[in-house]
Amino acid sequence: MISIDAYRTQWFGNIRGDLMSGLVVALALIPEAIAFSIIAGVDPKVGLYASFSIAVLTALTGGRPGMISAATAATAVLMVTLVRDHGLQYLLAATVLTGVIQIAMGLLKLGFVMRYVSRSVMTGFVNALAILIFMAQLPELDPGRVTWLTYALVAAGLAIIYLFPLLTRAVPSPLITIIVLTVLTIAFGWDVRTVGDMGALPDTLPMFLVPQVPPTLETLLIILPYSLAIAVVGLLESLMTQNLVDDLTDTKSDRNQECIGQGIANAATGFIGGMAGCAMIGQSMINVKSGGRGRLSSFTAGAVLLILVVFLGDWVARIPMPALVAIMIMVSVGTFSWSSIKNLRTHPRSSSIVMIATVASVVYTHNLAIGVLVGVLLSGIFFAGKIAQLFNVSTSISDDGRERTYVVRGQLFYGSVEDFMDAFDFKEALDRVVIDVSAAHIWDISSVQALDMAVLKFRRDGAEVQVIGMNEASETLVDRLAVHDKPGAADALMAH
Repeated sequence: MISIDAYRTQWFGNIRGDLMSGLVVALALIPEAIAFSIIAGVDPKVGLYASFSIAVLTALTGGRPGMISAATAATAVLMVTLVRDHGLQYLLAATVLTGVIQIAMGLLKLGFVMRYVSRSVMTGFVNALAILIFMAQLPELDPGRVTWLTYALVAAGLAIIYLFPLLTRAVPSPLITIIVLTVLTIAFGWDVRTVGDMGALPDTLPMFLVPQVPPTLETLLIILPYSLAIAVVGLLESLMTQNLVDDLTDTKSDRNQECIGQGIANAATGFIGGMAGCAMIGQSMINVKSGGRGRLSSFTAGAVLLILVVFLGDWVARIPMPALVAIMIMVSVGTFSWSSIKNLRTHPRSSSIVMIATVASVVYTHNLAIGVLVGVLLSGIFFAGKIAQLFNVSTSISDDGRERTYVVRGQLFYGSVEDFMDAFDFKEALDRVVIDVSAAHIWDISSVQALDMAVLKFRRDGAEVQVIGMNEASETLVDRLAVHDKPGAADALMAH
């Protein structure tokens, strides 16, 4: 549990930097929130209200200061079918249930699962997201939709972003980019796409409302699969982003508290007409690179977003899209791990395969969860393969040729049971067999069944079998699951 002093520091330890970065993030959130609303098939205000609510509430209750959460593409794509088949009200109900599920996951302390995501998967996740961020800008650079002026403004925006810090870092260069390009576009009357072209901005504050759905079991069965999927994908992306921000800022944060914070934000958002969301790696990168470190940056982003779209919507609508495209290209370039390309030649082949497979899966499916799942599964398979290679069984026989000792070394689990069984000669006529597992560890039911099989096969041929050297953990598992010392074990083996 965080102390009051530490929590206060997270709010007021970097006031100027958090306020400035929060302003930049708020401006960058607007077109994305509108775009994600369109993906989900709902009105733009649903995504804008969600981005305001989630950013503000995760600032208050989340576990990672400086991380930006709002409406996202990763969750929006999961809502399409629900909105199409049942409408907005069911989406709002699903958003509330999503939050409840995430709160439960946080209370159950499921944040620990992130320790099983390898560095190769993390790198692949980051690289894939950088590619997706860049690809998302391509429609705004389509030669069939825009003129040469758009390319010129994007180039000018990138020049400001990368060169302005050489003059001063007192003001974030992305903010200067937005201001300069907006002023130029208005002053010269240039015909380029603007934020207003993305969709109508809301002109009223969000109001509390209860989703208008029947409170029945049928409703629950309709929304539960969507809520569960959104909850898992949302937390997966949030915790991955949290790890990345931890690394960038050299600080540690509370994963379980982040799960709870995301849940509170989503549950509350459903009651003000917003859709579910999660942490945004692109906006979090903008925030961190613009100097945001504390909770105030996320709070400012959400609060300013609401003020901008409700009270200053006419001005916000005139921000040229090339300015925001330039910022997102900067985020894409900065997010991609360029060193990972060089490391392909030096890192183990299995690690490189995991990273590339994660990137390919995400880019192909546009689904971060699928890519991470592929990466984690491959990591598990490669790890199991490496551990299995460290397994071996040596053997020796007594002088009279009547007793053989098998010494098992390494990890006995589902990946090594085949080598374990192949090491025994069940046709050899022996009076006694000793299986020495003092240098081994028995992990799972597959290995216990293999041990059963070996013992019973030797006994079937008349040999006395003794298993020695079992450590305490292995012995506990074998005592609970093994059948070779139980009545009828031989008959069960023959039946099998």
